[in-house]
Formats: sequence, C-alpha cells, structure tokens
Amino acid sequence: MKIAIGNDHAGTAYKFEIVSYLESKGIKVINYGTNENDSVDYPDFVHPVAKDVDTSTVDYGILICGSGNGVAMTANKYTNVRAGLCWTKEITELTRLHNNANIICIPARFTSIPQAIEMVNTFLDTYFEGGRHITRINKIPLCS
Repeated sequence: MKIAIGNDHAGTAYKFEIVSYLESKGIKVINYGTNENDSVDYPDFVHPVAKDVDTSTVDYGILICGSGNGVAMTANKYTNVRAGLCWTKEITELTRLHNNANIICIPARFTSIPQAIEMVNTFLDTYFEGGRHITRINKIPLCS
C-alpha cells in the first residue's frame, strides 16, 4: 500500500506521528507536507496529494490542517477525489463505508494525535459498502 500525506503548519507534529505509525506497519508514505511549524499555504501541500490520488499513483491520501476544511475543499476539486473531513472514529468509518472516501482530512486543532492515528487506522481498515451507495458516489463529479 502507498499513501500520500500533506499538511500545513498546524499538522506538522501529527504528520510525523502518523508517518511513523504507517511505516511501522510496512506502508510506504510519500510526504508532501511541510516539516516546519512556520506558516504556509495549505493548497501548496494539498495539490500533490490530491493529484496522486486522482491519478491512482497512490492508494489513499491523508491531509492535515487546523480545521480540516481548507484541505478538504482543495482536494475535492479533483474529479476522482473524495476527501472526507473526519474528527471521530465513527465519522471516519462512515466516510469510507458510505462515501468511499480516498482521502482523510484531519483537523489538528480539534483532535489529538492519538485520535488522529485511530482515525487513520479506521480509515485504512474500513471498506466501501457499495450497494445503494454506488449510484450516489457516481453522481458526485461535476458534469461539464
């Protein structure tokens, strides 16, 4: 499995812990995020992750910023991306089960690092339910 991760300054500590966790499980991680705590513009770190997910270069993406909203809004501009804003394990599970999310967006200012790792684990261990949700998923991309 290969995962792309991106973060702004609010998510640097989270990113390091999540990457360490994933690598301990033998998962390859591509780091597009900042490694510093200085203020940066989150879209600069979202676009490479979303592009990799959109083109199936990676299996999944993880994005982290203060609220999770900015990274989710940016990532969801890509046709094949379904980025879900998650702040609990239960929401994370539903995001995968019903929405077939391929990027998890984590709000660093509203979750703890242990919660974030638990959500990443739930995200990776939950599979899309399919069925009635397929029709809904197929209606997400914008028609030109």
